[in-house]
Amino acid sequence: MAQLSGDPVQSAQISGEPITGTQITGAQLLAWRREQLALGGSRADLDWLLDLGGGLRWQAQQQLHLDPQRRLMLQRSLDDLAKLWRRHRSTAEPLQYLLGVCPWRDLALEVAPGVLIPRQETELLVELAFSLVGAEEPGCWADLGTGSGCVAAALAQAWPKSQGFAVDRSCEALAMARRNLKAAASVTLLEGSWWQPLQPWWGHLALVVSNPPYIPTTVWQQLDPGVRDHEPAMALDGGPDGLDALRAIAAGADQALAPGGWLVLEHHHDQSAAVVALLEASGLEQVRAHQDLEGTWRFASGRRPLPGEPSP
Repeated sequence: MAQLSGDPVQSAQISGEPITGTQITGAQLLAWRREQLALGGSRADLDWLLDLGGGLRWQAQQQLHLDPQRRLMLQRSLDDLAKLWRRHRSTAEPLQYLLGVCPWRDLALEVAPGVLIPRQETELLVELAFSLVGAEEPGCWADLGTGSGCVAAALAQAWPKSQGFAVDRSCEALAMARRNLKAAASVTLLEGSWWQPLQPWWGHLALVVSNPPYIPTTVWQQLDPGVRDHEPAMALDGGPDGLDALRAIAAGADQALAPGGWLVLEHHHDQSAAVVALLEASGLEQVRAHQDLEGTWRFASGRRPLPGEPSP
């Protein structure tokens, strides 16, 4: 974080790499910011670069307009930040990849090309899982298609006594998840497709969450180049109708979940009815659609019935 003072330069840490501080005035930074924006790019992205790459929080950036002579300390030089900005503008490479870090919930996650960048809406997948499970920790849970390990890290943080499994078929994703889950001793990483590597625990999973690839292929092909050309297609492209992975997950839920266990899924904004139908067809009960903060039907959940439990 930038220091708004004249204190001696201190080192900082981003993605584990020591970074030497650079001391400048607010006026110098505001002039630099105007120069960069004149070349192109969005204000929000540049603010994000100054925050995560320079260590100057957004609130501190706004204060500079009131006190431009204030001295501050950046974690990177303006030249280095300008190089990152030019690369982002010329290649559309996500800033998260360029910096190697992505803030998500209260976590600072490592990210790199080949691994999906965690999205803000997926934070609600975690909150939904918490609300369905209740106050007691589940005995055993799994995250299918863990990617960076963001969801698994959040669940492990909340449930340190539970046994967790983070599943992915991508070796690159599992390597990154291992880095982000290094403090989560209760989580086991498994390589494979959806339910298959969890077979020894079928019938014992009290909660399974997944943010699988769900974008229809034709929609994926038209995405912003920063997403389509840089983030892994296998984590985004869900097949012709976007439901390939969701079908596979729903089909195995009734066998793999523990009796009374919950399945919670994230899906595309226009797939709610289809995903609810898949969960109902799989034999789950209490199937519900859930909205995100913008009112979009973004999630679905269902529960495996208990033995002898009457159908609703």
